[in-house]
Amino acid sequence: MKTSLRSSACALLLAGLTLSAWSATSAPEFTLPEPVDLKTALGLALQHNFAIRQARERIKQQEGVVIEVAAKEIPTVAATGSYQRNATEIASSAPASDRFWALSLTATQTLYAGGGVTAAVKGSELAREAALLELKAVINEALLGVRTAYYGALLAREKITVQEKNLELLRQQLKNVTNRFEAGTVSSFEKLRAEVAVANAQVPLITARNDFRLAIESFRLALGLASDHLVSTQAPTFAGTLDYTPATFDLQSSFDAAQANRPDLQRLAKLAAAREESVTAARSAYYPNLQAFGGWQLRKGLTNEWGDSREGWLVGLQSNWAIFDGRATAGRVAQARSVLDQTRLSLTEAGLSVEVEVRRAFSSWQQATELADASKMVVTQAEESVRLATARYDAGTATQLDVLQAQVDLTTARTNQLQAYYSYNLATATLRKAMGQADEWVAN
Repeated sequence: MKTSLRSSACALLLAGLTLSAWSATSAPEFTLPEPVDLKTALGLALQHNFAIRQARERIKQQEGVVIEVAAKEIPTVAATGSYQRNATEIASSAPASDRFWALSLTATQTLYAGGGVTAAVKGSELAREAALLELKAVINEALLGVRTAYYGALLAREKITVQEKNLELLRQQLKNVTNRFEAGTVSSFEKLRAEVAVANAQVPLITARNDFRLAIESFRLALGLASDHLVSTQAPTFAGTLDYTPATFDLQSSFDAAQANRPDLQRLAKLAAAREESVTAARSAYYPNLQAFGGWQLRKGLTNEWGDSREGWLVGLQSNWAIFDGRATAGRVAQARSVLDQTRLSLTEAGLSVEVEVRRAFSSWQQATELADASKMVVTQAEESVRLATARYDAGTATQLDVLQAQVDLTTARTNQLQAYYSYNLATATLRKAMGQADEWVAN
C-alpha cells in the first residue's frame, strides 16, 4: 500500500512539476552546456521530448472534459430575447399589433437524471487520473530512451579511443619494423605486413567515428531538440564514462514491483473504472429526468410602447422521459459494456505482457552482469600479453605475427569490455523501467 501511494504521489508531483514549469506547445530556448552530462540530458528531455509534451497536452484536454461534464451538476443561467415586425393580419397578440418583443432570464438546475450526471463526472475524473498515469509511463519510456542514446554516444566515443590506441600501437610497430628493415635484420615481408596492419586499422576507426556522429543524432532525437537548438557543425561533448557498478535484483521482487508500480497497468485499471461509470451513464437514459427552473420575463404589452411592457417572475419543474426510443438506449448500453469488457481484456493482456517484459529484462540483466564480470580482467591480461609479445619479439624469441595477434586481442578485449559495460547499464535501466520504477535521476 505504501509503495502504491508513494508511486501515485510521485506521478502527481512529477506531472504537476512538468505541467507548471513548461509550455507544451513551444519549448524554451536554451544553451546546451559543455560538456553535457546524463542528468542534464534527462532534464532537457523532460522539457523538450515530444512524447512528454504531447502527454501533457492530453492531460489538459482531459481537464477540459472534466470541467465540461461537471458543469451539468451546477445551475445554468440563460438569457434570451427577440424582436419582430409583422403584418397586423397575422398578429398573435390581442389587440392585433405589427410588432412583438420578449426578454427572459432563466436559471435551470438538474435534480435527477437517473445517475447519469454523477457517473459522467466520476468517469471523467477517472479518465484524467489515467492521463496522469499515462504521462508517468511516457516519462519513464522517454527517459529510458535518453539513457539509451546517451550510453550509445559514450560507447561510440570510447570505441573511437580504442581504435585510435590500436592504430597508435600498430604505427609504433611499423616504425620498429621499418628501422629493423633498414638495418637489414628483417625481411621486406614483415615490413609489408606491418603496413597492411596499419592500413586495415583505419577502417574500424573510420566506422567508429561515423557511429559516433550517428549516436549524436539519436541523442538529439531522444531529447526532442529542434535543429535550431544546436549548430549542426558543433558536436556536443559528453561527460562521464561507461562504468560498471553492480546492483542486485530479485526476479520475484521484480514481478511484485511491476504489478504494483507499472503506470500503464494502473492507467488501464483507471480506464476500466471509468468505463464502468460509462455503463451507468448510458443506462440513465432508461429513467426520467427532472429539472427545476426559475427566472424573469418581459413581454410586449397591449400597446406598442416599451413602457407598457409586462414583466414578472416564474418558477416550476419540468421533466422528460423517453418511454420508447426505438431501443437506442439499449444499443448505447451494449456499446458501453463492450468497451468495458475490451478494457478489462486489455488490462489482463497488459499484465501478461508486463510479466514477460520483466522476465526478458531480468534475463538480459543477468547476461550483462556475467559479461561485465568476465570482462574485468581481460583487458589487463591482454595489455600484459602485448607487452610480453613485444619484449619477446625484441629479443628475437617471437614473431611479428605474435605481436600483431596480441594487439588484435587487446583491441577485441577493450571493445568487449566497453560493450559489456554499455549492455549492463542499459539492462539495469531497462529492468528498472520494466519494474515500474522511475528513472534514478527522478527518484533521487
